[in-house]
Amino acid sequence: MTAGVFVLTDAATLIPMKQASFVTEDEFQNLLARFPELLVGDQIDSQSPRRFILVSREQSIADQEGGGGRWSVDHLFIDQDGVPTLVEVKRSSDTRIRREVVGQMLDYAANAVVHWPVQNLRDRFETQLAEDGVDPAAALRDRLGLEEAPDAFWGRVETNLKAGKVRLLFVADVIPRELRRIVEFLNEQMSPAEVLAIELRQFQGEGLRTLVPTVIGQTQAAIRSKISTSSAPQRTWDEASLLEALVERTDERSAANARVIVDWMNQNADRVTFNTSVNWGSITAAFLRPGAEVPALTICIDGTMSVNFEYMKNKPVFGDLHEREELLRRVNETPGVALAPAAASGRKTIRLAALTPQAVEVFLRTMDWFVERWRGEP
Repeated sequence: MTAGVFVLTDAATLIPMKQASFVTEDEFQNLLARFPELLVGDQIDSQSPRRFILVSREQSIADQEGGGGRWSVDHLFIDQDGVPTLVEVKRSSDTRIRREVVGQMLDYAANAVVHWPVQNLRDRFETQLAEDGVDPAAALRDRLGLEEAPDAFWGRVETNLKAGKVRLLFVADVIPRELRRIVEFLNEQMSPAEVLAIELRQFQGEGLRTLVPTVIGQTQAAIRSKISTSSAPQRTWDEASLLEALVERTDERSAANARVIVDWMNQNADRVTFNTSVNWGSITAAFLRPGAEVPALTICIDGTMSVNFEYMKNKPVFGDLHEREELLRRVNETPGVALAPAAASGRKTIRLAALTPQAVEVFLRTMDWFVERWRGEP
């Protein structure tokens, strides 16, 4: 019996998918470690989609100053604002998912904010990446879109921990009704901490595998609570202030290219948005369809630009990997741009200073193609 999920492989072939369980909890955990995008940051925050990077698996937590690890959380991620995100994974067949896991996670959070030395977290993060041959600063830049110095970023992580600004995520293939209600209640009551659940359902059929994540706990009361208690300073950026900051921080070529691309955004995007960070400005071109929005192209005040492939996943048209790969191929036809194949499912920055005016024209022809595909596909 199917679960109402189908894969359309071509115009004439519809494959029914059956809901399937994860074989082991370790398989489940490996998926999240390899693909942080399964935490669906655009569902957690649609205005500023969360991007996550893994700090470590089985991160130990002490229960006293200088003590050894009494517990360990399944995953520790950090988002682009330096908010530590504790993830506990359970399969629906594990009876502890109903109530015991809640007390367990609260123990983790209560002690982590007191007994986690940020330098230890940073050391573990950088050591693991170094073992994989990855530069930690480059990983922060490419996966989180950061251009600030690593010291400043980890300083924000420490500030968030001291303020209790953490995110707790319960992840399971099925979130029971009891856990759903507890998560909603905690998320409405706790601030600045955030408590959410992600139901990650798996479907299989004819050798194909589909994963469908859904965030639970974002009630309107919880959203209002987070907004009303937020103490983070904000700034209202606009086109003039953003371009002025970009001129101050970069060079004339970057500024000239930014002006041309921003003009294209104004003429072609369904919505142009600005972020609200005091020290970091960006402009994003968003494209709308019924029930879907893709923030496709972003320019930042440091003179970088990104085509946001990661936000196209699970969306119309470019949710298909082949479509994103074709878009990536066309982007890479721009002289001065050579994004790696992995960019089709992630986010890599392009330095505006590397583009000639002719290269910008080539790039914008590719973005014209993107708009035609987005608006023309049924």
